[in-house]
Amino acid sequence: MIGNIHSIETLGTVDGPGIRYIVFTQGCLLRCQFCHNADTWEIGTGKQMSVSEIIDDLKTYLPFIEASGGGITVSGGEPLLQIPFLIELFKECKKLGIHTTIDSSGGCYSTNDHFQQQLEELLKYTDLILLDLKHIDREKHKKLTGLTNEHILTFARHLSDKRVPVWIRHVLVPGTTDATEDLEKLGKFIGTLKNVKKIEILPYHKLGVYKWEALGLEYPLQDVEPPSEESVERAYQLLTAEVQFI
Repeated sequence: MIGNIHSIETLGTVDGPGIRYIVFTQGCLLRCQFCHNADTWEIGTGKQMSVSEIIDDLKTYLPFIEASGGGITVSGGEPLLQIPFLIELFKECKKLGIHTTIDSSGGCYSTNDHFQQQLEELLKYTDLILLDLKHIDREKHKKLTGLTNEHILTFARHLSDKRVPVWIRHVLVPGTTDATEDLEKLGKFIGTLKNVKKIEILPYHKLGVYKWEALGLEYPLQDVEPPSEESVERAYQLLTAEVQFI
């Protein structure tokens, strides 16, 4: 089984519990204005790697990963564009007792039978999903990412119904995703979910701007500065107000 891979980070510490072996997949349907991996957007490109290649490399880091309570995280891009590859990769990880995590925006989630069957199989081998909720407002979400959010919210509810543990992540962009009304609405929605282990506010940053420039793209948030610590704490309080953590 072959996957289209952008890159691999061998000792990640922010994408799930413990030390993570992070596989960044190639391809994404969203076009987030704050994306720091714009070079992962194009579908069908990247380095082709087999499951066995990744597992062989991962094994060399297992002592560090296991000692920290870590595992493997597949990020992107959007990993769920390559579900058959993820199924085979996670099956092999489970044979080795490795904790498995997917970092997803849910941007390609579909209710069609084929996607649902594949997702059902994948979730059997998935321990945690880092679910990126960009915006609760439909039109603001479309402006921010290029797509509306109905299918993403449906994906969140689906994971809740299946009791798949999630960490909810929200990128806090001043003037775009930090309005009190929007944060309160998002907090109410998160409060309806029964599978939330953690909520993370990710402060907006400009570390990926050089990638936009290298791709010849105009960066849309050029004049936006990172949020203050007070703004981040306030957002966290609003998003967690009604959440019952598992």
